[in-house]
Amino acid sequence: MGWLFYTDGRVQTYADEKAEIARLCTFEGERRKTELVKACKVGSTWYAAAKVTNIDGTPVEDTTYVTDADGSITFAAVFLTRYDDGCWGYKDMEESAGPVESRAPLSLLALLSELKDPDSYAHAWRQRCQDWAAIPDYEEGDKIKLATPVTLTDGSTCQIVTATHYRRGRQKRRCYRIEETGGLVRLSKASLAGSELLSSTKGAASPVLAEYLAGQDP
Repeated sequence: MGWLFYTDGRVQTYADEKAEIARLCTFEGERRKTELVKACKVGSTWYAAAKVTNIDGTPVEDTTYVTDADGSITFAAVFLTRYDDGCWGYKDMEESAGPVESRAPLSLLALLSELKDPDSYAHAWRQRCQDWAAIPDYEEGDKIKLATPVTLTDGSTCQIVTATHYRRGRQKRRCYRIEETGGLVRLSKASLAGSELLSSTKGAASPVLAEYLAGQDP
């Protein structure tokens, strides 16, 4: 499916977007109904968990999902969104279609029904979401070894960095100090995948505490 843009200006705010996602995930036909369980926005992408039930109360039979104990199934939908000349638009796809955007939070994944095929597109998509969630959120002073060297704009590379920050106006911006040169670099979260924490300032926070712990040794 391609992009659909609203030219009537009905979607202008975050609340408008969320309400529209809820509407798009709500449907009732002669046999089944679908309702939104949870929606989360990451960047410009909305991730939704939608629950399907049979109106007559019988269990939902599906080739992709294992029916839950209450007879329903819950699947994930991905909505790419953007504004063009003030008009909000979206492109939606179901998780089994193999969407590229895969940053759904773990809290949303936990709501989804189990999959019947471990080799399905949906399974691969969920794994990518879990891999993204597993990327560490480093703190100030953490010394890190990247899984692979990152090539910088001047052609040099770096692999061992320390989390720090710089200021732009009143805002603090996360950056990393390069071990070899002392220069600062901005790194995307994706470049931190598979990285390793070498040391942390939290480990040696208090000499008083260290002295106390040393005195506890037999």
